[in-house]
Amino acid sequence: MISDQQTNLLYLADSLPKNYPIFYRRFEELLKNCGVKSAFLPHTKDVWAVDFMPIQININKFVQFIYNPPYLQSKKNLKTISDVSTICKLIGIEPIKAKIILDGGNVIRTTDKVILTDRIFSDNPTYDKKKLVKELHDYFEVDKLFLIPEQPKDFTGHSDGMVRFIDNQTIFINDYQDENKKEVKQFIKAFEIAIHNTGLDYIKLPYNPYLNNNDVKANGYYINYLQMENIIIIPIFGFKEDEIAVKQFENIFNNHSIVTINSNEIANDGGVLNCISWNILKP
Repeated sequence: MISDQQTNLLYLADSLPKNYPIFYRRFEELLKNCGVKSAFLPHTKDVWAVDFMPIQININKFVQFIYNPPYLQSKKNLKTISDVSTICKLIGIEPIKAKIILDGGNVIRTTDKVILTDRIFSDNPTYDKKKLVKELHDYFEVDKLFLIPEQPKDFTGHSDGMVRFIDNQTIFINDYQDENKKEVKQFIKAFEIAIHNTGLDYIKLPYNPYLNNNDVKANGYYINYLQMENIIIIPIFGFKEDEIAVKQFENIFNNHSIVTINSNEIANDGGVLNCISWNILKP
């Protein structure tokens, strides 16, 4: 499995500059200043590239899962589903096609491990659970596949707003210490048990969605950062936690360049930097 820190080419949806022109101008300048090689995915219908594009397994192998999530089944939202097969042909990729419904934002990976939320089961209700897990193991070619509970009121059910790999044995998790809702506390207990059962070490990262006026917004999700070969780009929001998060990254990733970008514009619509990025390893 190709991990984020191995990637050297960033693809962005060509709809990003159209839908978020102010954010994109800042992001484009930042990428140029940091020497990040980037390109556009053609003919996209939304900006959340990580969700609909294939998962890279090795330098020449990609797996294309079905991008048809239940939360996009309204007539309006169905129009936002891009033709991934055509996009892949246009950029010269021929992925293996799986029959499993799975968003890329629900695939948190390192070289030998993957973390998904249990949304994978409700998205594929006709699958036997054991068979589904085995097929995912086979597609991902990893030693371990861990399942965690999805976060309440996250309509996507994605793992990339909850956990990220720091290295093969250590992950970031959200610091949920300020949560006081009963249903969320029940989730936190189940989440902590699931993390404990992975056997992975973890570090808590600042988490502050509490100023958001609805459950769609992702402002305050520092864990949804972009990581590539030599760089980490951290979303900031004008919150007091910005500085705390940046210092954590600087202390942990001393072999990476650490930069920030104000990401409120895209976060207002439910996604942050990992969501808009399809970063891969190219020879």
